[in-house]
Amino acid sequence: MPTLTRPSAVAAALLSLLVVAACGGDDGGGGSGGGGGDANSIVVWTGDTIPDRVAATEEIIAAFTESTGIKVKLVGVEEDQFNQALTSAAAAGDLPDVVGSQPLAAVRTLSANDLVNTEATAAVIESLGEDTFSERSLELTRDGDEQLSVPSDAWSQLLYYRTDLFEAAGLQPPETYEDILAAAEALDGDVAGFVGATTPGDAFTAQTFEHLALANGCELVDEDGEVTIDSDQCVEAFGFYQDLIGNYSVAGTQDVDTVRAAYFAGEAAMAIWSTFLLDELAGLRNDALPSCPKCKDDPGFLAANTGVVALLQGPNGDEPAQFGEVSSWAITSTASAEPSQQFVEYMLSDGYVDWIAIAPEGKFPVRSGTADNPTEYVEAWQGLDVGVDSKAPLSDFYPQEVIDIIQSGADNFSRWGITQGQGDLIGASLGELPVPKAIGELTGGGTDPEGAANQAAEALRGIQDGLQ
Repeated sequence: MPTLTRPSAVAAALLSLLVVAACGGDDGGGGSGGGGGDANSIVVWTGDTIPDRVAATEEIIAAFTESTGIKVKLVGVEEDQFNQALTSAAAAGDLPDVVGSQPLAAVRTLSANDLVNTEATAAVIESLGEDTFSERSLELTRDGDEQLSVPSDAWSQLLYYRTDLFEAAGLQPPETYEDILAAAEALDGDVAGFVGATTPGDAFTAQTFEHLALANGCELVDEDGEVTIDSDQCVEAFGFYQDLIGNYSVAGTQDVDTVRAAYFAGEAAMAIWSTFLLDELAGLRNDALPSCPKCKDDPGFLAANTGVVALLQGPNGDEPAQFGEVSSWAITSTASAEPSQQFVEYMLSDGYVDWIAIAPEGKFPVRSGTADNPTEYVEAWQGLDVGVDSKAPLSDFYPQEVIDIIQSGADNFSRWGITQGQGDLIGASLGELPVPKAIGELTGGGTDPEGAANQAAEALRGIQDGLQ
């Protein structure tokens, strides 16, 4: 799921630490922190805290312990509490050995505070084989020559659109700003032309806008680290989003739930969401079922009449671009290095298929295979069942072209600030979310595109000054 905002209270961080498992029945070094040098016990934080995912992770860990004799204490830390939990654990000298299921910004937060063991990480990559990983996933988890974490899996941001409505209106797939606006204008009426996030305090809004802004060559910073969110390309991207939301969308503030609900109800022709929507769209999750009029008699109607576009292009974009997220495993600076390395290697080898099977629609493997079988894990992914209350492979509901788009996602990801060496700024900005705040002002009528861009830029420069 998309990352949420991060509250500032340290007390909230402490309350967010939920011990979800203690595999092997011992403390792993005391408290909720690292193994304290114990070669037979480690502590692992995970962002996958949904009960069924916890249970699946426990099973993988049990197999690891049986194989190696290394005990693992699993601690669930919600993504929106990670920064505060990390601060509290570091201050208490109680860091975990391994951190997993956290996004790129969380890895940069660890790195900015000198809390990653890059030598251990490099050893894992070397052992598994660098050429078995997606090159782009390694680039996004690297800072210069230092590999900050071991990339594990990825989800892609997608533009979902109603193929039946597009075909009836003679419209092209929405691959450019021009396509999207033309379709929104043509289809707006019985349905909204487009739905997308506008909530000021929500990182889902940032992810949605970044997906569109990257398409127009809008970058948060330049190669020198200077904030450029107020560039002409970005002002144009803000204006494009204002047009979509103001003229062709639903009334009121929109968030991760309302965007999904509108599309599932058949009330929108286009929506931006991640690949985590795919199993729900197919009717495999009872608490998030499609509810469109035709869905009552045909639960698979929306899935059969939905297309997806990953790469988008604006008028000033040099090439199509796409937002996506890479989750990875990081070994901390205080970790028991050897057992931690063994654990991470296991999660990307013997335990890898079981790991991505937890949620295949949002865990595409960025390690495609092994030296002996270069496509082993991608081939295994294709046959995995998705869903919660009902399960089936994605191929039962979507054509091969959709599967191909998901598979190629990680190789095409662009991200603000990460590859420009400004990962620290990205991590720090999650506390204030200046871009979503600017979007909220823009779509709420409080400012114009240039004003939104300037507001975001001023806030980001203030955050950047605070990092120096």
